[in-house]
Amino acid sequence: MDVWRLPISASQRGKLISAGYTSLSSLTSVTSSQLARAEAKISENEAVNILKIASQGSGSDLSRGNCSVINGAQNAWDMLHEEELLARISTSCSDLDNVLGGGINCREVTEIGGVPGIGKTQLGIQLAVNVQIPHNFGGLGGKAIYIDTEGSFMVERAIQIAEASIEDMSEYNEFLHKDLRAGQVKIKPKDLLENIFYFRVCTYTEQIALINHLDKFVSEHKDVKVIIVDSITFHFRQDFDDLALRTRVLSGMALKLMKLAKKFNLAVVLLNQVTTKYTEGSFQLTLALGDSWSHSCTNRIILYWNGNERHAYVDKSPSLRSASAPYSVTGRGIRNCVSNCKRVRMM
Repeated sequence: MDVWRLPISASQRGKLISAGYTSLSSLTSVTSSQLARAEAKISENEAVNILKIASQGSGSDLSRGNCSVINGAQNAWDMLHEEELLARISTSCSDLDNVLGGGINCREVTEIGGVPGIGKTQLGIQLAVNVQIPHNFGGLGGKAIYIDTEGSFMVERAIQIAEASIEDMSEYNEFLHKDLRAGQVKIKPKDLLENIFYFRVCTYTEQIALINHLDKFVSEHKDVKVIIVDSITFHFRQDFDDLALRTRVLSGMALKLMKLAKKFNLAVVLLNQVTTKYTEGSFQLTLALGDSWSHSCTNRIILYWNGNERHAYVDKSPSLRSASAPYSVTGRGIRNCVSNCKRVRMM
C-alpha cells in the first residue's frame, strides 16, 4: 500500500513523500520520535497518529499480500516461455537492436546514460514513437508515457521522427506487396503524437507523486507499453544533500517502476546523466546516482563517443552479453551508423 492512499491530510502525505516515506513498509521501522525528527516537519502528535493509521493499513495489506504471493506461484518452465515471448521495442537502428536482443524489453527497467549531446533524448523520443508501430508491421501497437524532468522534450523533433516512422512503414508495406497493389498506411503523424502522454515535472516531489500515480493512470490506459523518464537524475542531483535519504527515495521509486513493468507488461526506460568519479588516482566519467543505484535497473546501457561515432554499450544485463554497437542521430531519428557521421561540437 502506498502512502498517498492513507486517510490523512494531503499536506501530511506531501510531507511524508518529501521525506522519502512513499510506502507503508518504509514507516514500519520508524518510531514517532524518529518521524518527527525527520525532514518531514511533522509534529510528535501528527507522527503518532500517522503511524497508528499506517499500522492499521499495513495489517490488512499484509494479510492480502500473503494470499497473493501463494496464489501467484509460477514454475520456471512457464517463466522461460514467457521470456521467449517478451515483446521488444525497436530503436530503428538494427545494429543496436541486435546487441539488445531485438530491442528494448518489456517487463524490464532499462537505464540508458551518457554525456550531453550523445542522443539520450533523441532515443527516448524514438522509442515513444516506435512503441506505436502496429502489430502487422512488427510493433506493439501501444502508447507511451514521457516524463520530462529537464524540459528537453521537443515536440518538433517528435513530429519529424513520427513522419519518418510512417515513411518507413509505407516502404515496408510496398516491399511486402510488391506484386500486388500496396495498401496505404493510414496512420498520420498527428495520431502518433496524440498517443504520447507527456508529463512535465519541475521538482523531485512532483516526480515522486507522479510515479506513485502511474499505477492508476496505466490501469486506465492499458495500451501504454513504455514509460520514459528523461531524466531520472535531474532533480535528485539538484535538490538533495542527504545522500542516505536520496538512496532510500530512489530505491523506492525504482521498485515501483519495476512493479509497473511486470504488472502491465510494459518497458520502463530511465535516461541518466554522467558525473565524475575518483578512481585509481584519476577522475573518470560514470553514470550519476552512485553504485547503489546501478543495481536498481534490469539493464544498463551506456552511450559514448568513439572518435566521431556514437556507440551504445550493454554494461549490465541478466540476459544479454556485454557488447557495443554504433548508431547515428539523423534528421529521421535513430538510425544505423554511416561512415561520414560527424561529431557535433559541444560547447
